[in-house]
Amino acid sequence: MKKIYLFLLVLLGFSGVINAQNDPNAKKVLDGVSNKLKTLKGVNANFSYTTKDRNNVAKGSVKGLISIKGQKYYIKQGTTEIFCNGAKVWNFNGEDEVTVADVDNEDNKTLSPQKLLTNFYDQDFTYKLVSSKGSFHEILMIPTDKRKNFKQVTIFIDKAKSLIAKANVVDKSDNTIGFTLSNIVTNVVIPDTKFMFDAAKHPGVEVVNQ
Repeated sequence: MKKIYLFLLVLLGFSGVINAQNDPNAKKVLDGVSNKLKTLKGVNANFSYTTKDRNNVAKGSVKGLISIKGQKYYIKQGTTEIFCNGAKVWNFNGEDEVTVADVDNEDNKTLSPQKLLTNFYDQDFTYKLVSSKGSFHEILMIPTDKRKNFKQVTIFIDKAKSLIAKANVVDKSDNTIGFTLSNIVTNVVIPDTKFMFDAAKHPGVEVVNQ
């Protein structure tokens, strides 16, 4: 769960735009996603992801729920939950322990949800519009920092909704993680308490500060 959630917000997009060195056609599409997201109060959606190895053999699939409000997010996968209020991230194992970390301490080798809601793309990726056939725009993103733990991300933007509906992430071992969003509900009013772990509601849970 901790490894996978870092990629989830790729599916919903981000608030930054790309620079002039990138494909201008990709910039136009991504600007549309960015502008759409800025108008939304909150988003709820179902997500699923599947993992395949380098030989395209399926290694499993998982389903969950995600809520987003600005730079805040909440993710639930089974009994495991992740809360982020924009400043801190709580990883609750669903049983007896929750780890707490500052957003600024997130590993910069990964695609953290916090980063995906900022303009870090301007420096960290190159972009290319691969195709606009059918119902989706397909955009390939390559990290400029080779220390990151993934090699590329391909996103598919729904033309009608101007939102990212699915993505494929290829890691350094050539495993492919495919994500899909469904039942997307926009302009949802979500209370800020949704994005914070409430210790009072989880008596006996050990809090571990990182």
